[in-house]
Amino acid sequence: MMTWLADLLGNVRVALDGLVVNKLRSALTMLGVIIGVGAVIALLSIGAGAQASITKQISSVGTNLLIVMPGAFREGGVQHESGSAASLTYDDAKAIADASNVPDAKFVAPEYSRSTQIIFGDVNINASVTGTTPEYQSAFDLEVARGRFIEAKDVDKRAAVVVLGYQAAQDLFGAFDPLGQKVKVALPGGNGGRVALTVIGVLKEKGSSMMGSVDDAVFVPISTAQTRLFSGRNPRGDLMVTRVNVVAASERQTGAVEGQLEALLHLRHGLDPDEEADFGVMNQADLLSMANQVTGIMTVFLGAIAGISLLVGGIGIMNIMLVSVTERTREIGIRKAVGARKADILAQFLMEAVVLSLLGGLIGILLGMGLAKIVDLTGLMNSVVTLNSVLMAVGFSVAVGLFFGIYPANQAARLNPIEALRYE
Repeated sequence: MMTWLADLLGNVRVALDGLVVNKLRSALTMLGVIIGVGAVIALLSIGAGAQASITKQISSVGTNLLIVMPGAFREGGVQHESGSAASLTYDDAKAIADASNVPDAKFVAPEYSRSTQIIFGDVNINASVTGTTPEYQSAFDLEVARGRFIEAKDVDKRAAVVVLGYQAAQDLFGAFDPLGQKVKVALPGGNGGRVALTVIGVLKEKGSSMMGSVDDAVFVPISTAQTRLFSGRNPRGDLMVTRVNVVAASERQTGAVEGQLEALLHLRHGLDPDEEADFGVMNQADLLSMANQVTGIMTVFLGAIAGISLLVGGIGIMNIMLVSVTERTREIGIRKAVGARKADILAQFLMEAVVLSLLGGLIGILLGMGLAKIVDLTGLMNSVVTLNSVLMAVGFSVAVGLFFGIYPANQAARLNPIEALRYE
């Protein structure tokens, strides 16, 4: 055991001496491995960062959230376009909120949303106007910085009130206190009509998520959005909603709630069990799983692209090792003449290739971590350097040295000592 370890250390020392003698050539040979490993680390870190960011955004909304969306709307045997909101009504939302219909739902918050212009004085911003109910605050865990959120009395009275998201308040009022001020909402259609709304609250900064950013949005009572701001009725005269947010009592009960929602809406819309639904239920847990799968594939794909650089680096190592065998043919002959075995020559040259590749890999890891940190500091996207990516990069660099070093080492070991001593 000790003899084997001594031989290994001896070969490592000889390999390092050979690298030091030819510093420039060794550095240029390692360059391919350095770039390859650095690219692998950087791209895998960016992929892992993207996956962590998406997971955080979806989880911040809650994996027990289900969103009922409108689908294709049928009227008189004619199927209208999907997502027109005409197939999902406010009465549907009320039925979902009835505990006897969906007993495992904790919060039910319908929405009727449109994008339009919000005006205060000379300031004009484009914002999403979300008409909703008091339950929306609990469903999405919104905190009020000043004032209050929408209450049931506001919905009942179709009150001309508005709650501003953090960024919307900053854009409209800057450092001024918006509470009690009136903003104007431009009516759709380009006829110049405007409705004045009184600011009753400002939300704390929430940040963006997969569902969009509430910081840029403004919130009004759903009845106000449906009747005073926008035309919120379908061709049958029913009040419409653009979606219904349903929070299950727990993540474990999400599947049960989804089944209850589908059964209820099939019944309300007069659909047969096997008939195509005119609505859709989006499960956040399924969305999280799908997002992780997509980002995982993307990460592997990025790593594979970067791995091509490692392949090129390995070819460079094999090339330079073949040159080294040619240059040191006489040295190999002398070593064999004094008793070196074929295995000794093979181990020596193979170790040189591995050391060359491993040193390049270690430098490449530092380069990749540096690149990932720079990307993270720019704020353009997140990057997360994982232990798995580092270990994989080290393993690949050693494997490259072994794979591309075997042929040159074998060529050296097979040299005839007499012919090698004659080599000039």
